[in-house]
Amino acid sequence: MIDRVRIGIEGLDEVLGGGFPRGSLILLAGEPGTGKTAFSINFVVKGAASGEPGVYAGFGEDKGALIECFGGHLGVDLAKLEAGGALRLLDFTAMREEGASAILDTILEEVEALGARRLAIDPFSAMAQAIGDRMDIRIIAQTILGRIVRRMGCTTIMVEEVPIGGSGIGFGVEEFVADGIIRLRAGELDGRLIRELELVKLRGTELVERKLAFTLKGGFKAFAPSKPKPIPEPKRFQPIPDPPGMYSTGSGDLDAALGGGVPRGSTMLIEVDERVSKRERLLFTGPMVSQFLFQGKGAIVIPSIGVDARIIRGVRADYGTTEGEFNRERIIEIGSLGPGEERPNLVKLEGVDWREDFERIVEVWEGLRAETGQSNLWIAGLDTIIDWYGEDICERVFNKLASIARRADSMLVAQLMAGHGELATKLASISDIHLRLTREHGCLLLYGVKPRTGLYAVEMDASRGYPLPRLTPIV
Repeated sequence: MIDRVRIGIEGLDEVLGGGFPRGSLILLAGEPGTGKTAFSINFVVKGAASGEPGVYAGFGEDKGALIECFGGHLGVDLAKLEAGGALRLLDFTAMREEGASAILDTILEEVEALGARRLAIDPFSAMAQAIGDRMDIRIIAQTILGRIVRRMGCTTIMVEEVPIGGSGIGFGVEEFVADGIIRLRAGELDGRLIRELELVKLRGTELVERKLAFTLKGGFKAFAPSKPKPIPEPKRFQPIPDPPGMYSTGSGDLDAALGGGVPRGSTMLIEVDERVSKRERLLFTGPMVSQFLFQGKGAIVIPSIGVDARIIRGVRADYGTTEGEFNRERIIEIGSLGPGEERPNLVKLEGVDWREDFERIVEVWEGLRAETGQSNLWIAGLDTIIDWYGEDICERVFNKLASIARRADSMLVAQLMAGHGELATKLASISDIHLRLTREHGCLLLYGVKPRTGLYAVEMDASRGYPLPRLTPIV
């Protein structure tokens, strides 16, 4: 078993099986603005807070600015940590003319005096530029590796600046000395900022995932591939009070992303990438349906392909839904007239004549409205409608459902799977809200086309005792 040092970056520690191998030299590279300083100082600060003293040797920002900017960004008092002897902040912004050897001697002395277990040199490029000669740079890097990392057992991060548009790292010699290389990048996804962390190599570690999405929101957070989380203590869903003139989606994070909620009578179109799992789609509709059912309202659901009444009943159980509440949800299955689960709230359609089937859906809606005396929720899996009636009919059904929702001050949520680009464009033009759900580097991502939003990383939040989507902005 390799002794590992927790980095203190959620998601990355998980993927690396607990963090960096203790006593390793890590090269952290990236263009300006990609988060290198946030990563490196976070590594030192998290160590200091957990009993591992650290030294941060900075060449980019003076000490005062570092304390003010990154202390607030990380939510810690850097001056207090330093005064307590857990952290040492070295300011080399005005000492470059002293020469690399003098600077290196100062770093060695401080590491030894503090008994540091973590060190960040940010950026090492500043020292390398002062040296110039490739052989001398290699000697300095090997000195850091041999005297600080190996002899003192101090896990070290060397930051390397990569020129904008460049692909090489440093002077081309540091990467051969390092035990691990991490590359940070900032790119775009549909015109929105996305940040990417690439694990190029790491000694003694099997890298199953080599790329992760990350954000600088509240420090530095990487996102491990999305997966369901167990709910150790299930609890009953707690509905959110509907804002004036709006409906809550049942998720505070999604409400906030939409500007407070969904205006009454609105239609929401969610485009879903083929890489998004069935359970991840249900993570969004589950709270929406619960929000309505738990307030005495009802819901009409046309499930997506692969989802049936049995699966839906299991999902509702995750939110503590009672049998009475579940019976106010009408589940419409098309072409399911053979043997199967029989429930009082299950409506089966032939799937032959779409007009007859739609009239039956309207009858069900009117009956539910009379039963609840309130405006109810529509959830429509458009892939099912397309599969039975085709895209043209799906467009007509969508328009009719949108009209019903608007007249009744209800809420229509329609999910459209990938592969229907032309239809998506048509439906988006008449939708009040247009969202896209996709995946990059194993991370579930959501963003708004209308209203336009930035990119959000989506995780399952089980802290309240039931599944909710947690949205973290990528900034």
